[in-house]
Parts: sequence; C-alpha cells; structure tokens
Amino acid sequence: MLKPRVIQIGKLELGAGQPLFVIAGPCVIETERHAFRMAAALVQATRSLGIPFIFKASFDKANRTSLRSYRGPGLARGLEILAGIKNRFRVPVLTDVHEASQVAPVAEVVDVIQVPAFLSRQTDLLVEAGRSGAAVNIKKGQFLSPWDVRHAVEKIESTGNRRIFLTERGTTFGYNNLVVDMRSLAAMKAWGYPVVLDVTHSLQLPGGEGKRSGGQPEFIEPLARAGVAAGADGIFLEVHDDPRRALSDGANALDLKLFKPLGERLCQLGRFVRRLK
Repeated sequence: MLKPRVIQIGKLELGAGQPLFVIAGPCVIETERHAFRMAAALVQATRSLGIPFIFKASFDKANRTSLRSYRGPGLARGLEILAGIKNRFRVPVLTDVHEASQVAPVAEVVDVIQVPAFLSRQTDLLVEAGRSGAAVNIKKGQFLSPWDVRHAVEKIESTGNRRIFLTERGTTFGYNNLVVDMRSLAAMKAWGYPVVLDVTHSLQLPGGEGKRSGGQPEFIEPLARAGVAAGADGIFLEVHDDPRRALSDGANALDLKLFKPLGERLCQLGRFVRRLK
C-alpha cells in the first residue's frame, strides 16, 4: 500500500487524515438561475456544518439513455455558469469532460475535471486530463474491478499529475441494476489517492424505466453511512430541489431538503471513524 496523499483543491486539503468532504450538486446545469440557487443552498449548508465542499454540475451529459433526453447548455454556456458560481461563492467546482478537445477550456475554469465512468479506459482523454494540471476525478467504470482502475491512474500519472481522486459508483449487477462492493474502497485506497463513494449514481437503475434510468433514493442514507464507515474520504451526491422534475437523474437524486440533516449525520460518523485510526 502506498502512503496516503493529501490533495490540495483551492484552500481545501482532502484525503488522508482530513475531514470527510462532499461533492454535490445537480446532475446537469438546467438553467443559470437553478444552478446558482442550488449552489447557494449547498454552500450555506456545508459551511454551517464545516464540511469541505466541491460543487458539481455537468455542462453536457453525453451518455443519456435516449437521444431525446436533455443534455445541458453546452460547453461555452456551461463553463460561463460554472465560472460564475465559483467566483460568487468562492467554492471549487467540478464538471465532466467527454472528449479530449474539451479538457483545455474546462481546465481554465474548473478545479476538478471528472472522467465519466463509461470513459474511464479512454487513454487520450485520461492523458489530456492529466496534462491539464487540474485535479482529476476518475469514476470507476461499472464494468471494471477496483484493481483495474490502476491502469487509469497510471495514464494520468504518466503526465506528472498526482492530483487524483478515485470514485466508486457501483458495478453492473445483472440487467438494469448496480451493486456496491465496499471492498473496492479499500482496494483503491492502496494507491494512496483519496477515494470517494458516489452514493446517488450507485443507486441508479440504468435504463430501468425504458427510455430513462430509474433509481432507489430511499437507500441513499444507508449506503452513504456504509461508505463513510468503510473509510471513504469523500461522498458524492447528486442533489436537486425537486427530483421529480429534474432534467437528468432525478430518480436517484437526493432531495435538497434532506441534504443538511444527512450531511450532519455523515460528519459525525466521519469524525468517529477517523478517531478509530
């Protein structure tokens, strides 16, 4: 096992020995007003609880189930909105990239570039993300074992970039279902990088509603608590103020009104777990 690293994101120090951190926000940027409203609520909640926080939202969801599904405002407008959130709320921001050509403009705005799970073996994308100098969050593909993520890590490390997160988001378990093996958190921690549990995507039912994915949000809290107890450095949550009307992944999103009480309980558990080490 390699020595655990602490990753610097703006003023935040994340990883080994540090408090539990949270990556949260709507799946996709729906409107500027909605993104700012969500950011304001999440920043207020996390600051009141003392939780290190990274805001997330996608400018484009290129892997939606249906061709007719809403994808987002696109690169230019999406980055403009994310830059506004970053500047107004003084909070780090994270977004996905789907093509190597997107990396450079995205890295000029965001603090963390996220490589989606479906693209976690795409060498050109991983290398370009590493070269950007931004922190990189690798989502473990639903089709990968935790030890296979090492190859994605090595592709980024080849650029000299060591600002890496690894995120568990569930493994394909039959058709239209995912399962989380908590052993994967320990397995991925062996490489020394902070490990995150993406709770809400792990509760997605891919394609479970025909032209869109379903979800099981009733299990968000028990799964999040299990991840913190198993040693996750961070928790990833898609949060929406009206999940039933969300334009993407509403079926598995956490309702905004539940975010602060859940965050408080997870923080308490995180402090307890860290005292045991």
